[in-house]
Amino acid sequence: MKLKLEISPDLAALMQAEIAAGEKAVTTAMREAGAGLKSAWRGQITGAGLGTRLGNSIRLATYPKGGESMNAAALVWSNAPVIVGAHDTGPLIRSRNGFWLAIPTPAAGKSTKGGRITPGEWERRTGLRLRFIYRRRGPSLLVAEGRLNSKGRAVASRAKTGRGLTTVPIFLLVPQVKLRKRLDLARDAEGAIDGVPGRIVAGWVAGHHN
Repeated sequence: MKLKLEISPDLAALMQAEIAAGEKAVTTAMREAGAGLKSAWRGQITGAGLGTRLGNSIRLATYPKGGESMNAAALVWSNAPVIVGAHDTGPLIRSRNGFWLAIPTPAAGKSTKGGRITPGEWERRTGLRLRFIYRRRGPSLLVAEGRLNSKGRAVASRAKTGRGLTTVPIFLLVPQVKLRKRLDLARDAEGAIDGVPGRIVAGWVAGHHN
């Protein structure tokens, strides 16, 4: 007696189709999770009033770049991690040298180098001298004797008579600042991770009907 076993459909082809469905399901799930997390983080940042520019610092990369894989992954990060991280953790910010933190007022303007202007740069740029005023309650001040231009910036007075001259607060001086926590990035990240298994299963099942 001769026995012959035949498997129909072809077992090898069936397994290959199952692997292909899994690769597609995993890759699609990771891409969707990554895109959702990027969108959620950007929404948090703009919703907190931190601006679209900082929101657009959130970037996404998916792997593999082309094709599908059971080991697919998504990476979401910020191009401005220090700023985003500060609003996410709400840290206590202290001066590096242990003295005062100089926080510019609108009258100070912005640094030509980008970012926050320092008292030294402000004096060099305007030619005015800053004067320290201690206040027992509230932040102490660095002020200058000048005038406000049409943009609300403090500049040197051109009038020899002193007309229009006023004392303008240029910097607030504080020993430390507690930054308010405005973001909860971990919440969205955990939600994205928790949703991945369901996405994979749904995609894998759907793959059998295509």
